Amino acid sequence: MTHEKTVWVTGASSGLGLHTAMALRDAGWTVIAGARSFHEAREQDGIHQLPLDVTDESSIKSFVDSALEISPWVTALIHCAGILLLGSCEETTPEEFLRIMNTNFLGMVRVNSQVLPIMRAQKEGRIIMYSSINGLMGIPFQNAYTASKHAIEGYAEGLQLETRPFGIQVTLIEPGDHRGGSDQYRKHGVHMTPDSPYAGAYERTIAKIHHDESHGSDPDRLGRKVARLLEKRRMPFRRRIASPDQHLAVYLHKFLPARLNEAILRQYYIGKK
Repeated sequence: MTHEKTVWVTGASSGLGLHTAMALRDAGWTVIAGARSFHEAREQDGIHQLPLDVTDESSIKSFVDSALEISPWVTALIHCAGILLLGSCEETTPEEFLRIMNTNFLGMVRVNSQVLPIMRAQKEGRIIMYSSINGLMGIPFQNAYTASKHAIEGYAEGLQLETRPFGIQVTLIEPGDHRGGSDQYRKHGVHMTPDSPYAGAYERTIAKIHHDESHGSDPDRLGRKVARLLEKRRMPFRRRIASPDQHLAVYLHKFLPARLNEAILRQYYIGKK
């Protein structure tokens, strides 16, 4: 039986989620996009938009029910919902850590718990989860975000082992820096003030992060690569989409001694006082 190619994309109002949704639309998919900023169900620019808050079980259920009315088949689910908090480990509060984990990691868990029974009944499905280079290595002052992405990496390995017998494929996308992210989802920790003992290092690191993001890769190109991945008969478990220097950073992190890695990353992000 031939089914319409239908993909659900979370966090699709901006950034990589939006560019992924547009690339899939252009590739001929029926795209059902969810985001907190979508306040009502509507179709715009060839994309079905539905309200979705991945931290709210009832919101997820409403999204799933509405999406199934649009198309009863879920070919693929792509997790792009995420937020970033900038701050030191010491001064980031447990509540701030929880807020990041609740969206970036537990949001995926909640959505999967409602979608996996549908895919098992179909005897097939594809789940793509957006991790990050930060899921493979840490950098200063992105600690809550890095923790959430490391959690996704470990969770995805177990998920693939469990769901493969049901015809479900899992892929981790590990993007490097890409242009076009919204400052709305990049917050500073409440204690990151000029009085912080980390203030100088923090400001230098934030300037480097901003430079790398503003000069990052093309998000449309990433979206097209993900669209091509979904056309493969067998998707890879991991696909890193990054610039050559970021690929190199991952390899160095893996193979160099820890102290040498620390020295390289400290010099790159923090520099000298």
